[in-house]
Amino acid sequence: MTVDTLAVETPSDLADTPDPANLSTAAPESPSTQEPDAPTPAEPTEAVKPKKAPAKKAASKKTKTIELTLTVTGTADGEWRAELKQGTTYLARDLAVAAAAVSRAAKELHEDLSTPLDEVIEEARAQQAAKVAALEAELEAARKALADLD
Repeated sequence: MTVDTLAVETPSDLADTPDPANLSTAAPESPSTQEPDAPTPAEPTEAVKPKKAPAKKAASKKTKTIELTLTVTGTADGEWRAELKQGTTYLARDLAVAAAAVSRAAKELHEDLSTPLDEVIEEARAQQAAKVAALEAELEAARKALADLD
């Protein structure tokens, strides 16, 4: 949208209107004796017309924003779930997602998101590795006990 504005002119010391003191003593001219190009007293000149105030800038349109809430929840067991909400409406709920996918998504979004998230995933990975080691030791003990029974 384009808005044309009038340029503000500085006031001039020269007056375009006749001096009121000279009007009362001067004899009025008849319309036939006036010059055709001269403006009549009923027709004000452009300089006498009140100037329009500069047009205000059109209010800029606000961009409509869409607010979505993505919640990613992880457990110590390394299970990750996601849900997506728009306002109070759930668009997706309780979706299983891989830890690697969560890490990749965070890296794509922003480094400030990926760094702490990767730390959490690494901690969960270490806990799972410890759990696997404990289960392997238990399995080895069970196999040894089974072998002793033969």
